Formats: sequence, C-alpha cells, structure tokens
Amino acid sequence: MQGMQRKSWARMLACQLLTGMLLFGGMAFGGPAHAQRVEGDRASASGPYEAEVAVRNQADGELNAGFGRALAAVLGKVTGDRGAAQRPGVRDELGNAKTYVAGYDYRQDEGMAANGAPSFQTTLVVRFKRDDVDQLIQMLGLPNWPSPRPKPVLWLAINDGSGPRLVSLAQVNAARAILDQAKSRGFALGLPGGNAAEQAAVGAIWRGDTAAIAGLSRKYSPPMQLIGKLQRGAGGWVADWIFVDKGKTLSTWQTTHADARRAMAGGADGAADALFKRYAKAGSGGPAGIYRVRILGVDSADDYMRLLGYLGDVSIVKRVRPVLALPGELQLDLELATGVSGFARLVERGDVLSTVSTGGSDDENDDDKQDGEAEAPAAPRVATFRLGG
Repeated sequence: MQGMQRKSWARMLACQLLTGMLLFGGMAFGGPAHAQRVEGDRASASGPYEAEVAVRNQADGELNAGFGRALAAVLGKVTGDRGAAQRPGVRDELGNAKTYVAGYDYRQDEGMAANGAPSFQTTLVVRFKRDDVDQLIQMLGLPNWPSPRPKPVLWLAINDGSGPRLVSLAQVNAARAILDQAKSRGFALGLPGGNAAEQAAVGAIWRGDTAAIAGLSRKYSPPMQLIGKLQRGAGGWVADWIFVDKGKTLSTWQTTHADARRAMAGGADGAADALFKRYAKAGSGGPAGIYRVRILGVDSADDYMRLLGYLGDVSIVKRVRPVLALPGELQLDLELATGVSGFARLVERGDVLSTVSTGGSDDENDDDKQDGEAEAPAAPRVATFRLGG
C-alpha cells in the first residue's frame, strides 16, 4: 500500500513539473524563443541575420521547414550569393537550421484574392545567432561579399502608357519593390533627388546612355549606377537593366513578369549578382579537393566503424577512401566540398574527432633553404585528427 502511494505521488509530481514547463513556454528545453508581442507591435525582419518566410500553419513540421528556408535566405543575404543554399554541404545544415535560431515570431498578413475576397498569409519571422551563422559560413568555405557594401544609385524610368517618367525620392513608394528586394539581397539602393536636370535624363535612361547618367551621378557616392527602364510588354511588364561601376558596364539583363513589381525587383537581383561577382572574396575554408588525413586512436574494429559512420554523416565529406592502417592509426583520403581547414572547424563542433594539426602551409620551410640550393618537391601535407570518446 505504501509503495502504491509513493508511485501515485511520483506521477502527480511529474505531471505538475510537465505542466509548469509548458506554462512557462518550454524554458527548460532551451529551444529557440518564441517572442511575446504587445498589441500594435508588428513582427518583421530588420537585419542581415533575420528573414521572413511564408508558412501554411504554425505546426512543428512547417516551423522547422520554415527555419530551413529562412536560414537559406540569411546565408544568401550575408554572403551576397544568391546560390548559397545550393553550395556543397549547405543543404544538410539547412536541415539543422533550428540549432542556429535565436528566436522567432509569426505575423498575419491580410491581402485580397483575385476575386476580391480577403486573404490571409501567415509569415514566420526568424532571428538567427550571428556568431553561429558566421562560423557556418567559414566552416563551409562559402565565398563572402564583405561589408560595408556600396549603395548604388537607381536611375529608373517607368512608362505605363503615358510616357516615361523618372522615379526619384519623391516617388519612393513607386520603387518599393526593388528597394525591398535589394534589402533582402543584403545591400541598399539610393534614388536621385529629382531636380530638373535629373528629370530631363529620362531620355538618356531610355536609350541606355550610361555616360550621360554617370555624369549626372557625380554628386552621388559611390560611382555606381543601376539604370533601368520598365514598360508594358506582351503579356505583362518588361524591364531592361544596365549596371555600371566606375564607368564600366558590369552587366546587362532583362526581367519580365505579369506583375510590374516582380519585373522591377529583378533589377536588384541582377545588381546584387554583378556586385557579388566583382567583389566577393573566396571562403576561408580552403578549396574543395581530396585531402590525406591521419586519424589517431583507431584501435579496434568498433573504432573503425564508428569513424566511418561519423564521416558518412558529415555534410562536406563527399567520399572516404582508406589508404593505410597502422597500430592505433588510420590514414584516409577524404574528398571534401571545402578545404581541410573547413573540415577541422566542423569536427571541432562535436566530440568524435579533435584536431591535432591541419598540416601547415606548403611554404613554411622556405627560410631554411640555402642560396643556390635546388628546390625539392614538397611532400604532401597530412592533416591529423584524434578519435575521441
């Protein structure tokens, strides 16, 4: 009887603890914080490490998928690379996006359907941990468009059937689609003030006279211009774009869409792509390739199987080839999607492998050479790691 009372008391205590944790928003579990908002406070993404994505509902599965899409957007924004999510190793990390989340919130957006009926869209607003995202970029060796980033001047003329007109600061709302898209790509666009001389430049914009527009832009900084003309076309809107940097045309392209805002937004994407191609720096993880590594502490078949199982789950390891087995040591050739430095950063996040040495640089012994001494072929550098646990 006494034992039954103890069991009943234990169950009651467990229920009370669980209820308490649920009431306090799962604080004991250490997951991403769902922000509490007051009336009139509207959730929105406001920095490079924040993103907004549309979701169908607030279920856990949809939330985790939204985290992945939001992290892909942040990686594109922070690196400047529109294709960052398709680079080697990134997809697996998108599946673990929850671990990079600092907090999130939902927003209900009201709109109108084509038939005039009101429509509602749930938007997930996610804030990511800046240091963790930066480490991920370094670990995967993603190229990076460094900050601060330039703010090109947007010279946009729109012809809706009544003749081309310049979009200046006074008409900023007319350019909202392209300005917001630039923000989502991690940079900003400026608009001309719209004085009489600038208003008269519509003709130069329409004929693509980059020299004339560059002359008008001298009072603005930096010397970069995004020149575009938007007009009605067959089945929708057509926009033609020219991006100029210091008098040199970096890129020309065209965007078309049934929605004028979508056709306009394509100008920001083309400008971001041109700037990324021109100014992005290579990632610090090293080049992709096949690297020889030594793994110390492999003393049994169980150690060997544990090691191979772990490497099979590492996102940047594309292939593993055993080379040599010695007492307590295994040598492997690893085909990596990034350099061995990026691999070392990744394994240090866990407790299976620890870094002993990444092999050093090929020229570290240049100072030991004597004058006139023939240069011997450099021995391949071998990175060394130790199996833990």
